[in-house]
Amino acid sequence: MAGIRQFERTLDQFERDFINEVKRIVVETAEMIKSQAQALAPGDDGNLRQSIEIRYMNRGLSAEIIVGADYAIYVEYGTGIYAQEGNGRQTPWVYFSEKLGRYVYTRGMKAQPYWTPAIEAGSRHFERELNILGA
Repeated sequence: MAGIRQFERTLDQFERDFINEVKRIVVETAEMIKSQAQALAPGDDGNLRQSIEIRYMNRGLSAEIIVGADYAIYVEYGTGIYAQEGNGRQTPWVYFSEKLGRYVYTRGMKAQPYWTPAIEAGSRHFERELNILGA
């Protein structure tokens, strides 16, 4: 009987250690994605960078990285004639820029990917770490 109890304790410890390692990998990956996205995010006012945050869930076994800036998708994929996959507006337009204090004529903005490269790097890291762990 003592051998069975020892085996169960060892198995429980292994499970706790394994779960803790997975949590470590989740945190590392989430922090990597966040920091890389912030480093790649364009803009001089830092609003896009500062809007990137992490939410941990499921007791640390999962994470959600959020970009809160409402214009983030336009930066990532471009707008107008420059939009990736040609999904943007094809005619020029004019808008008033509060920042510049004048009207601006534009055909759009080229994509400035910051999110996709960060996700791809994080995905590679996560996969590599899980393989090392043997999961």
